[in-house]
Amino acid sequence: MGKPLRLNTIVPGEKVRVIEIRGGGQHLRRRLIEMGVVRGAPVKVQRVAPLGDPMEIRLSSSSLSLRMAEAHHVIVERDV
Repeated sequence: MGKPLRLNTIVPGEKVRVIEIRGGGQHLRRRLIEMGVVRGAPVKVQRVAPLGDPMEIRLSSSSLSLRMAEAHHVIVERDV
């Protein structure tokens, strides 16, 4: 198991796995879960917008855009 990191610190091209959603309130947690950001889900960071916000991630067969403030609440680990 890798060191826990926040999704907003992951660079484009890197693959990680979701550990948990920490903080951010019940509304954000529910919204992320509905989009498929659940424990164990593999995530690949596709790109970050030129001004640094939002970031595009690949989750299963879907591409999602997350604000950096939202990604801050997603705790991940690098795939080993």
